[in-house]
Amino acid sequence: MTVYVLVFDGFADWEPSYALAELRRSGKYEVVTVGFSGDEVTTMGGLRVRPDLALAELRAEDVRLLIIPGGDLWEREGEYPRAEIETLIAMLLAAGRPVAAICGGTVAMARGGFLDDRRHTSNMPSYLRQNAPSYRGEEFYDTSLAVRDRGLITASGLGAVDFAREIFAELGVFSDSDETLWYDMFKHGRMPAGVG
Repeated sequence: MTVYVLVFDGFADWEPSYALAELRRSGKYEVVTVGFSGDEVTTMGGLRVRPDLALAELRAEDVRLLIIPGGDLWEREGEYPRAEIETLIAMLLAAGRPVAAICGGTVAMARGGFLDDRRHTSNMPSYLRQNAPSYRGEEFYDTSLAVRDRGLITASGLGAVDFAREIFAELGVFSDSDETLWYDMFKHGRMPAGVG
């Protein structure tokens, strides 16, 4: 199956990058971009991306994992198709298809009530409260950089490497030892013994 990554104007292009590279290289997953429409978008870093398909074309049964990057868009509730996103997320989680949201993407999860009964993280509890007044999951908030609970992966904007590691664990991309090796290299800059 395929990993889908949501792209939109101003999405934080670096946040899913560690995950996407290894999902393609080591996990052999196809990575497909999905936009709110088929129109080209510009990332926060200035890259232009034309989505492979529009959100309305996405079928839940084709999704192995959906990645929702951060971006300032999520802090402006009226600027994205909230009902369409929340319906898709609910369908995916109900079907056992994981959803991974990082940084501002966690606001969309909070607005939809998806964090109210699962362990999760974000940029801070106050960030979720401020941007999603309906958020009721503070008792499940975890201060870790990335958290995985029942098919939902969340991460702070500071946790791109940890976010990737949780995605790899959810999908079984690496053995435990290879995952530790990868994490030590990309998080701590530790090369494996005998290299160099």
